[in-house]
Amino acid sequence: MSSSSRKLEVVSPVPADIDIANSVEPLHISEIAKDLNINPLHYDLYGKYKAKVLLSAFDELQGQEDGYYVVVGGITPTPLGEGKSTTTVGLCQALGAYLDKKVVTCLRQPSQGPTFGIKGGAAGGGYSQVIPMDEFNLHLTGDIHAITASNNLLAAAIDTRIFHETSQSDKALFNRLCPPNKEGKRSFSDIMFRRLTKLGISKTSPEELTPEEIKKFARLDIDPASITWRRVMDVNDRFLRKITIGQGPEEKGMTRETGFDISVASEIMAVLALTTSLGDMRERLGKMVIGNSKAGDPITADDLGVGGALTVLMKDAINPTLMQTLEGTPVLVHAGPFANIAHGNSSIVADKIALKLVGPGGFVVTEAGFGSDIGTEKFMNIKCRYSGLTPQCAIVVATVRALKMHGGGPDVVAGRPLDRAYVSENVSLVEAGCVNLAKHISNTKAYGVNVVVAVNMFSTDTEAELNAVRKFSMDAGAFDAVVCSHHAHGGKGAVDLGIAVEKACQNITQPLRFLYPLDISIKDKIEAIAKSYGASGVEYSDQAEKQIEMYTQQGFSNLPICMSKTQYSFSHDASKKGAPSGFVLPIRDVRGSIGAGFIYPLVGTMSTMPGLPTRPCFYEIDIDTETGKVRGLS
Repeated sequence: MSSSSRKLEVVSPVPADIDIANSVEPLHISEIAKDLNINPLHYDLYGKYKAKVLLSAFDELQGQEDGYYVVVGGITPTPLGEGKSTTTVGLCQALGAYLDKKVVTCLRQPSQGPTFGIKGGAAGGGYSQVIPMDEFNLHLTGDIHAITASNNLLAAAIDTRIFHETSQSDKALFNRLCPPNKEGKRSFSDIMFRRLTKLGISKTSPEELTPEEIKKFARLDIDPASITWRRVMDVNDRFLRKITIGQGPEEKGMTRETGFDISVASEIMAVLALTTSLGDMRERLGKMVIGNSKAGDPITADDLGVGGALTVLMKDAINPTLMQTLEGTPVLVHAGPFANIAHGNSSIVADKIALKLVGPGGFVVTEAGFGSDIGTEKFMNIKCRYSGLTPQCAIVVATVRALKMHGGGPDVVAGRPLDRAYVSENVSLVEAGCVNLAKHISNTKAYGVNVVVAVNMFSTDTEAELNAVRKFSMDAGAFDAVVCSHHAHGGKGAVDLGIAVEKACQNITQPLRFLYPLDISIKDKIEAIAKSYGASGVEYSDQAEKQIEMYTQQGFSNLPICMSKTQYSFSHDASKKGAPSGFVLPIRDVRGSIGAGFIYPLVGTMSTMPGLPTRPCFYEIDIDTETGKVRGLS
């Protein structure tokens, strides 16, 4: 057992998450860093319980061999909850506090929107949590605020550029972009050479440009109807989904309909998650496409001259945040991209640093958003492509209750007691739902990794039901299937899972296999993913066809695909539980996150700005003014 890990004293029934979190005094984060052998020169303290691990930590360890790499996915989500985050944390507590392994948990940073809205926090639950829970779920170290600021700086740059281009001649615009110094000489700023290179202009002095080159350089000629870049904030606010900007008298009637997304839906969040270095992040931010010119050419952040400034705003956000679990095992929290319009995984940077820190025989466990059809698929085909990392084991988290719903169990309505089917024995209903689990196992195995099923146990589950899930899992090709009780018992309840994961990692025999190569067409890649869902074909709207043609012409057809579809079914219809097949997948639209590095087809309508329910989570949240401790976070 590592010097910083500790055993929990658990009580039954399990208290509220925030009460458990507040009952454990976190270790000073320098103790966690010391246990990982992180040189104090390679982290910056953010208070007593958080630290930013600098990229120099990776540079120092580049000669070190990597540890084992494990991804946690799940069956198709249901309103009953499967406990992926809880399983991820519980497994790491078992590996570190009970099995004496070096381990790092790599998690996404949660958005404050759901924390105050309908879902609550994302620190795990019960006796398997990241602490301090309130700091994890709220501001953390400000990364999401940095994303919000940089995103909105780019949004301001877009509309301001349109405004100035509309009201100025080519010459006046150029003179203001390249003003003379005190000696009367003009010069290009460094970022302007990126645009000049893109335009094929090799001249180095503004004085050398012809009138035609001046026009090409200075006038972006953005088509307002093509702009895809929206403003963001980290709050659920439905009334900002569609707004009109430019209504002030100084804007001279230049109004435009746009809207806000939640901050974690920003492409800058996806860039942060997929970047591999500060230099790589600078290039990705500069390449982000905000729309097209009226001639149909893509306009980037660097064309607007803002790519460098965005990187400056993000320079601290690129460093992962070190925290700890209830049992003193280390956690790296970094990035939190949407799992539908983006890839739903924590950062490459955090995983790479963690794999060096744990070294040979150690474990890095990371979670992928939603079910394995979405989160694990994107982990493999997008994240692992860019990182060059290879996982040895993939976990599929399941619960008896959720499998009953996939087997045809009654609908679950928020605020109403669970139907008797979910709290009393019904083996046949569980077995009927296991078709969903089997599909996730076979899909995940296709990548060449060993699959371990983690059955997250509830007190109402019976031995016969749990045995049915284990048997079905093994028959479907799982390496192992283990019943876990980490929510009620912490790491102790996931020891068997830890042992199974170690064996799975040690017995890997195949290389990583991607679902599709990058050099095939956008449509062929979409159809490969649709086939993995069980679709018999794909249907494209006229808009989708137009967008695919445009991205192909613009040279972006070699990017991976990030499918944006409902998480509640393998199909496009959230009501189709189990493992539907033979359906035709409809592609409504196709969009690109070019800087992040993927094309995302829209299957149906996806909200990128959640709303608040009638009774949001904030009703429960308050502060104890005597102790300063937060109450009511879930």
